[in-house]
Amino acid sequence: MAWMPIVGESIFRFDASDVAWKNAAPCMSLVDPKLREDRVDASNFERKSPVFLPQFEMDGRQQVAVLLLPLNTTFYGTGEVGGSLERTGKRIYTWNTDAWGYNQSTTSLYQSHPWVFCVLATGESFGVLADTTLRCEIDLRKEATIRIAAAAPYPLITFGPYPNPEALIVAFAQATGTIQLPPKWALGYQQCRWSYETAEKVSKIAHTFRETNIPCDVVWMDIDYMDGFKCFTFDKEVFPDPNGLSNELHNIGFKGIWMLDPGIKVEEGYEAYDTGSAEDVWIQSANGKPYAGECWPGPVSFPDFTNEKTRKWWSKLVKKFVANGVDGIWNDMNEPAVFKTVSKTMPETNIHRGDEEVGGVQPHSYYHNVYGMFQAKATYEGMLLANKDKRPFVLTRAGFVGAQRFAATWTGDNLATWEHLGMSIPMALNLGLSGQPFSGPDIGGFAGDATPKLFVRWMGIGSMMPFARGHSEKGTIDQEPWSFGPEVENLCRFALNRRYRFLPHFYTLFYQAHLKGLPVMTPLFFADPSDLSLRKRDDAFLLGPILVSVSLTPKNRKENLEGVLPKGIWQRFHFGDDNPELPLLFLKGGAIVPTGPVIQHVGEAKLTDTITLLVALNTEGKAEGMLYEDDGDSFGFKHGKYLLTHYEAQQFKEDGDEVVVRVVHSEGQWTRPNRKLHVRLLLGSTTEVEGECKDGEELRIKLPSKVEINELVQSNRKINIAEREKSQNLLDVVFEEHDSIKGVGAVLLPIDLQAGNVTVKVVPWIGGRIISMIHKPSGYEWLEGRFESGCYEEYSGNEFRSAGCTEEYKVVKRDMQALDGQEFVSLEGDIGGGLILARDVLVAKNNPDIVSINSRIEARSVGAGSGGFSRLVRLRVHPLMKLVNPLDSVIKFTDINGDHHELRATMEFGEHTYEGTYRPNGEWRLDDTETGLAIINRFDLNQVALCLISWGPGSVTLELWSEERPVSKETPITITHEYEFIDTNV
Repeated sequence: MAWMPIVGESIFRFDASDVAWKNAAPCMSLVDPKLREDRVDASNFERKSPVFLPQFEMDGRQQVAVLLLPLNTTFYGTGEVGGSLERTGKRIYTWNTDAWGYNQSTTSLYQSHPWVFCVLATGESFGVLADTTLRCEIDLRKEATIRIAAAAPYPLITFGPYPNPEALIVAFAQATGTIQLPPKWALGYQQCRWSYETAEKVSKIAHTFRETNIPCDVVWMDIDYMDGFKCFTFDKEVFPDPNGLSNELHNIGFKGIWMLDPGIKVEEGYEAYDTGSAEDVWIQSANGKPYAGECWPGPVSFPDFTNEKTRKWWSKLVKKFVANGVDGIWNDMNEPAVFKTVSKTMPETNIHRGDEEVGGVQPHSYYHNVYGMFQAKATYEGMLLANKDKRPFVLTRAGFVGAQRFAATWTGDNLATWEHLGMSIPMALNLGLSGQPFSGPDIGGFAGDATPKLFVRWMGIGSMMPFARGHSEKGTIDQEPWSFGPEVENLCRFALNRRYRFLPHFYTLFYQAHLKGLPVMTPLFFADPSDLSLRKRDDAFLLGPILVSVSLTPKNRKENLEGVLPKGIWQRFHFGDDNPELPLLFLKGGAIVPTGPVIQHVGEAKLTDTITLLVALNTEGKAEGMLYEDDGDSFGFKHGKYLLTHYEAQQFKEDGDEVVVRVVHSEGQWTRPNRKLHVRLLLGSTTEVEGECKDGEELRIKLPSKVEINELVQSNRKINIAEREKSQNLLDVVFEEHDSIKGVGAVLLPIDLQAGNVTVKVVPWIGGRIISMIHKPSGYEWLEGRFESGCYEEYSGNEFRSAGCTEEYKVVKRDMQALDGQEFVSLEGDIGGGLILARDVLVAKNNPDIVSINSRIEARSVGAGSGGFSRLVRLRVHPLMKLVNPLDSVIKFTDINGDHHELRATMEFGEHTYEGTYRPNGEWRLDDTETGLAIINRFDLNQVALCLISWGPGSVTLELWSEERPVSKETPITITHEYEFIDTNV
């Protein structure tokens, strides 16, 4: 093993050997690739040698690096990941994937960050970066153990230990880069839908925000503005005058953000395709010809953004596009996503002709994870080309370590469920701990219909996150803030008014993120890294010294208004908007936070607006904070054109208790505006005293006596609890008055079956489907799909999605947490004609890795005129299995004749049918050869007449079909089968 100090204090590069060091691929993670190659002089560093040393070994062609850390170390980071905040017990794969409808166990999402953020039991922090763009396995399933595996060779870069989490993320940002300071309008609320299909609709949405006095800064245009989904074009019928629309939006304080996907339609006469072909910018197939994949417009070519020539070509197109009044650009589908392929992307054998400094000519497998980052870079540079004095705004779906230098991001195509609301917080937190501070979820959920309660809860939380955008897909109900009735509209207005009051604070946090790399939004343990009880908390987060405490389930109420807070002083406050459906807000003792007035958009703000400081004193009677200001849109701040004000407050007792608030230091060339400074001094339980002066002057606030303060605090606490209870009761009535929207947004929750090593989720109200089968030891989710389609479903005929998969099922028996260690649910759905489709699902401790299912079509009330027999029916079991590594997946079975079969996934879709003696002899299995995981499906051969394999995008079905015949009460159709989960690594 070889190691050397690089970049700065306590940062070390490790290689498996000197040969591995020489053969390592170029660096694409760090802000300057040379940082990884240059040894730094560590003689003046406090730590001259590493504390933790990795162990390297080879496993075939893969290099495995293992780091053993002290017990009680907790893990975070790993970029964009579903599930819990703390990552111990998880395993992920860095492979950018179009992961629509992902869940807590999805192992590859849209972005790749081979980075682990560790907090030791002492509160010290330590980080590990695998500096490879290739598919990488990050295995955190063993306590305090990091195992990383990827194709050899690659360096490992460690950071720390540092005294606290802030120091670690600052060191990481020093190496990988920080975000550009965004335009201030990008911190406002943003409204999006796939799609606002006409310019008229866009205009109506924008004007409705203004008419309802709900703050909003941005409206988004999805792919339907294009002519036939061709990038850089406009549909002349529905968006005839994009410049005119942009001007209209600008006149009422809106910005417009427009989508640009990477795929360019293969069509002669289309400018983008013709110029791209002339300049030879396309990714090539292995045969050297331009690769054409399928996406929204049909056949598309993909620009090779790893090449500077291509990026310049794209930037010129962006410059021309921006001239239509475009304020920001949204890069979607840039994993890159390709339709009608099992892998959901292009062949790994495709050829990129990258710049020499990043690797030169390489297969797609080498550049796949950085493709989206390079597109975002080209888009950012194109917007700068359009206006060098204006800060660009780019949003990217795909990314890699360092992508924060070019674009913000969001957490992809989530679902309108309480589960996804709960995941919103840890996903954004872990992105922040991975270097990307500008992120947030689709508020309300992208797929499916939100209920009023879910939507307002999500708006309350989402409005306090770095990136705040509502977004929903085609076929769902409207999900604008006014779409759920006046009560929800009013609460959404409260929530967004909060965000706009906090804009001075948010902007200051973003300035710190740009300057130092600090996340805008941090986990609760940042308040006290040594407190182990905070390490897994994802029901609260910090915005600097502000603590946001949330409720993530439909029935959970904050009866204890103080919550479970970190140690120290935390003063609760609000803006006259206290409501049980909105988060609780606390300010840390010792902090000062600037706020502003309610405005409808950032352009309404004036430098002369009153600044209101929230002040909470610490035990020493002191507090401090800062406010950053500039013009909000230009690069003048880089040349000193800004004002950074440091405020302090201190309690004095010479002439009776009073608190003095003053400016102690200012930075920047700006002159302090002539404005009022209003101070809210928080004393406890929303009790406060106030004062006002000219900003820059000293303010003295007289304090009540301790006895008076205690009486006020106790009185306000009782009033607060009573008022919130009253509000909750009124809202419960309101939410009940709305019909429950069946589907992903309903308050109805799945039935959980848990026993042994298996967790199963069943949704009775849509086809009785099984939406999740997780093998807990591996953390692997075997089902692909969502509530209303995919996953495990059953049909009653030959046709795909025939009767049985969408009807509402009723639970006829449910045995949970039984003494014998098994959990069981029995469901029935009426499929018409006197027939029901019944299903029993069982998990049991004595078979810890098995899910057993008994499925039946039964006749209950078939008419006498039919002789007691039903129509022709066939039971068709349709499980949609997830393929994490599609091209490393294989189906194996031995048929009735004794012949062995192995079917490997290819790029193309395909079906294979087995009947008669070619059927599997009672079982078949699906193996993921990369992870060593497998699932065996066993069935009664006498009940199965046909077996069908169908490869799809990132998935495969292993279907069991019964014979086709009528049924009577005495002759049901039955298929009894089971799934066993195997981990060959154990």
